[in-house]
Amino acid sequence: MKYLVTGSAGFIGFNVVQRLCNAGHDVIGIDNLNDYYDVNLKESRLQLLSNLNNFRFSKLDLSDANEIAKLFEAEKFHRVIHLAAQAGVRYSLDNPMAYADSNLVGHLNILEGCRHHKIEHLVYASSSSVYGLNQKLPFSTSDSVDHPVSLYAATKKANELMAHTYSHLYGIPTTGLRFFTVYGPWGRPDMALFKFTKAILEGRAIDVYNNGNLSRDFTYIDDIVEGIIRIADVIPQQQTDWTPEQGSPANSSAPYRIYNIGNGSPVKLLDFINAIETSLGIEAKKNMLPMQPGDVHATWAEMDDFFTATGYKPNISVQEGVQRFVEWYKSYYM
Repeated sequence: MKYLVTGSAGFIGFNVVQRLCNAGHDVIGIDNLNDYYDVNLKESRLQLLSNLNNFRFSKLDLSDANEIAKLFEAEKFHRVIHLAAQAGVRYSLDNPMAYADSNLVGHLNILEGCRHHKIEHLVYASSSSVYGLNQKLPFSTSDSVDHPVSLYAATKKANELMAHTYSHLYGIPTTGLRFFTVYGPWGRPDMALFKFTKAILEGRAIDVYNNGNLSRDFTYIDDIVEGIIRIADVIPQQQTDWTPEQGSPANSSAPYRIYNIGNGSPVKLLDFINAIETSLGIEAKKNMLPMQPGDVHATWAEMDDFFTATGYKPNISVQEGVQRFVEWYKSYYM
């Protein structure tokens, strides 16, 4: 089977490409290699992928409609796993226009490619950030997500709405995955685990927001990738008896589905930091700071629907996952 994986130089995309290629699929990867974080890390990931005989990479920008259209026309994909996006909640506060190009225009260009080339299944990345002001935990896909607190979250909610429109109008099966906090080797330098590990090893204090009174649904990268690979085989079908009044917003009469993809259990930030300290054998110096604009107190995924659909539950503990990250970090940077 032939897959397009967008964001293939990114943390999750890089790992998804490896799994697909190892399973014998042909994969075309695209990425614009922007400098939101260290391009050298992205290029190192691509260097590893270049050893795979059934992988090809093209440096493309999602917002370039003509080039994306040419790619779909030339390659005749069966399925698309769309992971490329401008990431980051705090970054969106200072750089809003970057999100329009990548997350809105780029997403539309992918939808257009799927429309014109009868793609069997589009799996795309949404985010737990869409839950915004929601207080009820765990977050469920049956909940309303109409009150985002960051532009990043608003673009991800827009992605879900755009996908539903194309599923309804053109019958394109689409599955949106609301990612929670993904971590592990080859992870993003803007994420807490990376920043904390680097600072602790350098003897610098770490910034702990809301005085550490935060919790996240930390999910190890291998568990996330397993879920993505499995859900790609679960193609949404039309449900003619579904109605907005009685059905879940995660479903539709169209071939459209939304899932949470996380660990299904929250971890306190201070416990996560303790796992890093244990793995490093160093106690962190901590700057206790107030809550940041656009941030949320807790994330916790209700995962029953996803577990039922895929038959898979995450099984990597935070202590084990952090230890694997620390070992990778030391081998890569030290």
